[in-house]
Amino acid sequence: MPRAGRSVKDDGIYHILNRGHNKRKLFSSVQDFKEFKDILARYKEKIEFDLYHYCLMPNHFHLLLKIRKGDKLKLLMKGISQTYSFHYKRCYGLSGYLFQNRYKNIPITKDEYLMECGRYIERNPVRAGLVDNLNAYCWSSYHFYAKGKADGIITPDPLFLALSSIEQERRAKYIEYVATPRPYEELLDEKISELK
Repeated sequence: MPRAGRSVKDDGIYHILNRGHNKRKLFSSVQDFKEFKDILARYKEKIEFDLYHYCLMPNHFHLLLKIRKGDKLKLLMKGISQTYSFHYKRCYGLSGYLFQNRYKNIPITKDEYLMECGRYIERNPVRAGLVDNLNAYCWSSYHFYAKGKADGIITPDPLFLALSSIEQERRAKYIEYVATPRPYEELLDEKISELK
C-alpha cells in the first residue's frame, strides 16, 4: 500500500528532522558535519528555500526552513539524504540504510512558533547533555544569531530581525530568549515522539 502524500504548501515553513537508522551516528567527524553543511549549501542553489535555523546532532538533524515551492520539499530532502548517505557509505563502508526512515516535517503555521521552534532546535545540544553552554557547540545556527558569525546557509529569521534595529541589542535579546526555559520545548518533544 503506498504511503499517503504529505501536504506541503508553497512558502510553507517546516521543522524537518531525521535520525540515523537504529540511532546510528550520522556525524562521526568534523568533516561529516562540514560535508552535510556543504550539501545544504549546494541544494540552496538548486531549490529555493530559506534555512532559518538548524542543528546537526551526532545521530540526528533538525532544519527549520521555508520552501518556495511546496512540491519541491520531497525532492530537496531526498537529494540531501541521498547525497549525504553516499558520502557516509564511501567514508565508513556502510551498506544498508543510513537514515531511520523518511524525514519528518512539522508545519509551522503561526508566526509566534517560528522563533520558538528555532530556539528549540538550537537548544538541542544542551538538552541532550552534549554541552553545558550553547557557545560550546558549533554545529547549529546559534552562533549566527547570538554572535553574528557568518554562516552562508542561513537566511535570517524575520522574527529575529524584528527584535531590534540595533544589531548588538538584537543579539543580546536573542541570547536571553534562547537561555530562558519555555513550555514549547515539552510540547514539541511530545509532538516529535508521536512521529517516531
